[in-house]
Amino acid sequence: MDEIRFAVVGAGTWGRAHASEYEAHAGSRLVAVCDANLEAAEKVAAQYGVRAFGSIEALLDDAEFDAAGVATPDFAHRDPAVALLDAGKHVLLEKPLATTMDDARAIVAAAERSGARLMVDFHNRWSPPINVAKQTIAAGDIGTVWQAYIRLNNTLRVPTQALSWSARSSILWFLGSHAVDTLRWLLDDDVVRVYSVARRGVLESLGIAVDDGYQSILEFAGGATAVMENHWMAPNTHPNNNDFKINVLGREGMLDLDLTNHGAVKRFLPQRADIPDVFVKPIVGGRPVGFAHASIRTFVDCLISGDPFPVSVEDAHKATAILLAVKSSSETRTPVVVAY
Repeated sequence: MDEIRFAVVGAGTWGRAHASEYEAHAGSRLVAVCDANLEAAEKVAAQYGVRAFGSIEALLDDAEFDAAGVATPDFAHRDPAVALLDAGKHVLLEKPLATTMDDARAIVAAAERSGARLMVDFHNRWSPPINVAKQTIAAGDIGTVWQAYIRLNNTLRVPTQALSWSARSSILWFLGSHAVDTLRWLLDDDVVRVYSVARRGVLESLGIAVDDGYQSILEFAGGATAVMENHWMAPNTHPNNNDFKINVLGREGMLDLDLTNHGAVKRFLPQRADIPDVFVKPIVGGRPVGFAHASIRTFVDCLISGDPFPVSVEDAHKATAILLAVKSSSETRTPVVVAY
């Protein structure tokens, strides 16, 4: 495939990230931006001199393109993904694949019947520190993995200010999806059973009817266990929107990753102190170069080369199944076997 013409569906933060990569990549060209909020689509489209659309139907009727990046809210993946795939467009879908098993199956079925290619953007697989951990585990340097811990949380600002739709999602879908995929990828193993406890009350008191957070135990087929913590409760004074840590204990060694307080750069300014991003979307030469953009570039690369995507449709489907089991367990307060 030569130059690939791209549309972006969803003109929020991640939609803008997609747009910048499709325009910058030598093998692709941005041709359209689509959002249910036409004004938002027009704003991003004007930045690149491309067309704006207010619906998937209008986009498919009146734009010529080969592939699309879909960055709609977590719960709103099925309709755009199925419509695009059925039209033969390749799709890079922001995580998760879907928030219900019916939606997940519908998206997978659309990809299978159309022959168009689908990848879900679990971009932690491109993170340099996480790759060091992956390579160390795969080399056997820490021995058989015994236990793991992953903590991926947000500040309260995210559900109360950054997202207008947080009540229709949850921290499980917003960040737990990344945590589950990261664990599966690091351990190269499947989760067979989960037990989770959720707490609710703080966000409800602020008018957002959603769980504050989850603490979950995941059992893997190979015998390892992992504790997974996800909440939307970190104070807004926290130096980053994300609070992200990983520990992997093997029978012969241990890995400890602090992906929040990385220590490479600390800023002490008149009005704030913070730890700037040096991994996810840092700016070099005027453009983002971090691993969150590397995953988007890889999608384009694989469309051009025909190589398999680093994240398979099966990977994405399994992440959704695990999170649905976590949610079910938190509601029943009992262990739940994952139904793939």
